[in-house]
Amino acid sequence: MKFWVITARYAYSGVPLAQLRLARALAKRGNEVDFFIGTVNSGYKLPSERLLKVINFEKERVIEMIMPLIRRFRSERPDVVLVAGDHLSAVTLLAALISGSNAKISCSSRVTPFDTYSNIPFTKRWILKYMMRILMYRANALTCVSEDMVLQYSRIFKSAHYVPLYNVVVDQYSESLMNEDVNEEWFLDKSTPILIAAGALEAWKGFFDLLLAMRELVKVRKLRLIILGDGTQRQILQEFINNFNLGHAVKLLGYVDNPLKYFKRADIFVLSSYVEGLPNVLVEAMMCECTPVATDCPTGPREVLQGGKYGYLVPVGNPIALMNGIEMAIKYPISKEKLNEAINPFTETEVIKRHFKLLEISG
Repeated sequence: MKFWVITARYAYSGVPLAQLRLARALAKRGNEVDFFIGTVNSGYKLPSERLLKVINFEKERVIEMIMPLIRRFRSERPDVVLVAGDHLSAVTLLAALISGSNAKISCSSRVTPFDTYSNIPFTKRWILKYMMRILMYRANALTCVSEDMVLQYSRIFKSAHYVPLYNVVVDQYSESLMNEDVNEEWFLDKSTPILIAAGALEAWKGFFDLLLAMRELVKVRKLRLIILGDGTQRQILQEFINNFNLGHAVKLLGYVDNPLKYFKRADIFVLSSYVEGLPNVLVEAMMCECTPVATDCPTGPREVLQGGKYGYLVPVGNPIALMNGIEMAIKYPISKEKLNEAINPFTETEVIKRHFKLLEISG
């Protein structure tokens, strides 16, 4: 069977990585798989893959992908197309209609519709909403990465039938990344618990709340925090660390191309976000046996942690609650068995099984 897996941009981040994992999993099962990328973000290289073909359209804007897609729909005739992101879904559906393709198409929404669509007439987000209303009938499956997000989409598109479908997070390739060497001295001291957090250094990730929690925690116990990622707030976060003399306990390591090897050597993963789609990084950290502490933000953490069964949920924007959640995680870590149980829905086997069921295909 011939599959296309499509993403707008390639970088080491949630959507493109999830799509690449999905493409790899399909190829491992003997399918012919093309992995289409709109463009590769600056500083990243096109992934080199043995089992699948990687095609870079070199198009900065999603709308510019329509003509290459139309041409390929006509010449290559895929059986199944799996696309992520609402802008790209609209372009792919339109390309399929123009080309007369009979491919089964699954469109996955990855962020809240309230950030994607607008009720203000003739804005880009308003036009996109009406485009999707017109085109979505062509999709064989409309999915969201969390159950809460399905409810949000049902408010925007009342007649559409969205269903939850998780990303592939747990695969063999990820397991190999966990075992790579780490050159970070803090991991050598096994007597000191290490907290880890990761993501764009932006306001919505809530890292200031995490630093405020750390400021209080280091007064009563010895522990360390490593934050992976880069962004516009890096300088002011570092200034906070310097001003409150937290350099002995907090490090900003910046962007790393393999966060899994750091997760594997940490004890607790902290997600301090104000909003998420479904945080793959939370599942990745649990795969690496970190005890999770997460804000109960929309959407995803409550669903991943099953209301607190598999980790510690705390209110959003509350550094004291975050501190208390970390204390609980130190005292009562989540067992490896429970973490494995929690991440099972995100394994390639389970996700592909769900895809095939929705699309009514076998393989």
